[in-house]
This record gives sequence, structure tokens and C-alpha cells, in this order.
Amino acid sequence: MDVLVAGGHGQIALRLLRLLADQGHHARGLIRSPAHAADLAAVGAIPVLGDLERDETLDAYVRGADAVVFAAGAGPGSGAARKRTVDLGGAVKLADAAKATGVRRYVLVSSIGADRPEAADDSMRPYLRAKAEADDYVRAAGLEHTIVRPGSLTNDPATGLVTISTESGNRGRIPRDDVAAVLAAVLATPATIGATFELFGGDTPIADALADL
Repeated sequence: MDVLVAGGHGQIALRLLRLLADQGHHARGLIRSPAHAADLAAVGAIPVLGDLERDETLDAYVRGADAVVFAAGAGPGSGAARKRTVDLGGAVKLADAAKATGVRRYVLVSSIGADRPEAADDSMRPYLRAKAEADDYVRAAGLEHTIVRPGSLTNDPATGLVTISTESGNRGRIPRDDVAAVLAAVLATPATIGATFELFGGDTPIADALADL
């Protein structure tokens, strides 16, 4: 399977690209800086140079993929404007490119709280508004989508055990390694198409948790 991961140098993205490459997939990561190419190559991925914010379309990068994953983010130090152009605008551009090039499968990394951004404090509200609008756009795009909303991210070792809930409003932590493993499993699980779920550390093996959706 050819998978393009937008935000390819992010912490979750690099973990996902490594997993996909180890599984024998054609793992490609969309990155803005040539300086990041070596990091992608080190995990077995193919770097693709492109700019989510400045490129008019992403069609050229998406063409030929079997699936795309949006794992980009403006980051906690960015202002509200960049959250609109990256977390929302980038997700929209990727969806538009998927539609334009005939790529059906789209996995979006969202966030807990995206279902109720107005309940967040002033610092988080712009981010969650962007995520909420991105989620809505992807749902309405007619793609075979899955929206994954992880809890608070940690660098703890992977456990392979998670809690997945289609009911919103939960709280919890989850290692980035486990988020990446869930994303890889989602791509291999057609039954997750159309699902939106929250994701936390837990006590259920990933495959079993996805099977229960």
C-alpha cells in the first residue's frame, strides 16, 4: 500500500512511517524542510518535499497513493492564524487533493475536545476550533474517512493496549507509539471507515478495540 503522511516529520508521523515501512508499505512523508529528509530516510520512509500552507494544491504529492494520513499540526507555540492554515487548511487541502486524484482513504489525526471547542480555555480554543472544522470538512468530503482523537500525548513506551470510545467527553493519556500503532491498524481495518473515536491508554489490544467499533 502506498501511504502519504502529511506532517511527515511530526512525532506521531515518524513513528507511523516507521511502522508502515517495517510492514512493507510504500511509506511517504510530506515535509516542508529538506533538512528533515534524513530523519524520514532513517525510519525507512520516502521524503516528499511540499508545503501544506503555501502550495496551492497537494495533488502532485497525493497522486498514486492508496491512502493519506493527516498528522500535521502548527504546534503549541504557534498562534491562532497558523492553526487555521495548518490544522484546518492543511487538512482541507489534503482532502481536496485526495478527491481530485481519486484517493478514497483518508485518516485524520484530530484531538479530544474537538467536539466542543467553545468549552476550552482561551489558549486551546483556536486549536480545537480548527480541528473541529477540519473534522467536519473531511466527514462531508465523501471520502472513506476515519477520524482519530487521541488524548494527552506522552513519550512513554508503547503498551499495545488502548481504550477507544465513540462517546465524546473522555479524558486520558496515551503514548505516541500507541497512537501510531492505532493509525497503522486503522489503515488495515476497513471496518473503521466512517468512524470518529477518542483514543486513550487502556487494557484492550488494539486490534480488539478497533474490532469493537
